[in-house]
Amino acid sequence: MQTFAQYLLLSPVGGRHSPGMGGIFHSLRHPRRCYMVCATARSGSNFFTDGLHATRRAGRPKQFFLPKFEAGYGEAHGLDPRADFAGYLRGIIPATATSNEVFGFKIMGWYLEEFLDRIRAAVPGDLSEPARLQRVFPRLRYLRMVRRNKLRQAISKARALQSGLWKVQEGNRATAEPVYDRDLIARCLAETRADEEVWDRFFDRNRIVPHTVYYEDLCENYDATVREALRAIGVRTGGIPPIVPATIRQSDALSEEWEAAFLTGK
Repeated sequence: MQTFAQYLLLSPVGGRHSPGMGGIFHSLRHPRRCYMVCATARSGSNFFTDGLHATRRAGRPKQFFLPKFEAGYGEAHGLDPRADFAGYLRGIIPATATSNEVFGFKIMGWYLEEFLDRIRAAVPGDLSEPARLQRVFPRLRYLRMVRRNKLRQAISKARALQSGLWKVQEGNRATAEPVYDRDLIARCLAETRADEEVWDRFFDRNRIVPHTVYYEDLCENYDATVREALRAIGVRTGGIPPIVPATIRQSDALSEEWEAAFLTGK
């Protein structure tokens, strides 16, 4: 099987073979910069990325590299990630970048290591993790999505698991009514903390300081928080109309009731 490095060297560009990075990124829309949204389940990542997408200057930051979603994205863009992951990488970036040549994608903590393993297999060689990622994603920046109230995050996950409603917006409907389950919330809380630790280890070992976006800040001032993140990845915000959320916050009286019950040991 052809390695990603060989693919880079052999990929035709303008009727010739181009060395090094040209093979994967020379296209009609060469991405000038890339960014990764580093998230955990129910941290508010959809709430955040919908705002980035709405600006039309920050790509379409979806989970392009979650294996169960890849087939759908590949089919939409004439790519086959299962047969040719290198080709999928090469194609999905320009296909989903915005006209200002920005590409964004989201990775959740629970499959970060699997994603890094796949990149490592595709781009062999004695490279650090950041250098290897930069080979594929030019000028990569990191946006870390964090929710300060981890218990509320766990409650949100427990509700989503029970209701089947992971993104609250017009047209989406729950498949079941959630019921309070202390053990489920406790398990979700442990999973949330474990996924946060995955990101902590990644950033610590690579000496990366990401731009952190807090869910609570988004709730308080959505427009300003999204604009700050855009500036952190090098996107100009002048001329962008007011940024308003498309996703509805799930937090409500039921979440408050469950939080109180959990804290009192019920």
